[in-house]
Amino acid sequence: SKSLSDEENLKLFGKCNNANGHGHNYKVIVTVRGEIDPVSGMVINLTDLKDYMQEAIMEPLDHKNLDKDVPYFAEVVSTTENVAVFIWENLKKLLPVGTLYKVKVYETEQNIVVYKGEETI
Repeated sequence: SKSLSDEENLKLFGKCNNANGHGHNYKVIVTVRGEIDPVSGMVINLTDLKDYMQEAIMEPLDHKNLDKDVPYFAEVVSTTENVAVFIWENLKKLLPVGTLYKVKVYETEQNIVVYKGEETI
C-alpha cells in the first residue's frame, strides 16, 4: 500500500510484501442467476458467459503485474478482495442486468474471497 511505510507494509502483508512484486495463479468462479430460458434451458448462454469472462477477466488481468499493468490498481491495493471487486465491476457492465450473483476468487486453496456486490440491508 502506497499509504503505508515499508515497515507497516511488511507487518500487514508479510511474505506478500515484495518490492519486486509476486504472482498468483488465481482461480475465478462466476455464478449467475435468473430465469431459465425454456428453449435453451440456461439462465445465460455459456458461450456468451465465456466471452464476457474473457473480456472482463482474462484480457485485463491474465499474465499482468496488477500494480503496474492494470490502471485500476494504480490507486487500489491489489488484494484478492479488490481483485474480486474489479472482476465484479467489469462483469456487471457486460452481463444482462441482474444475472451476476457471485464472484469467487481463489488466491490459494485456503485463501478465498466471495463477493456479491454492494448489498443493502
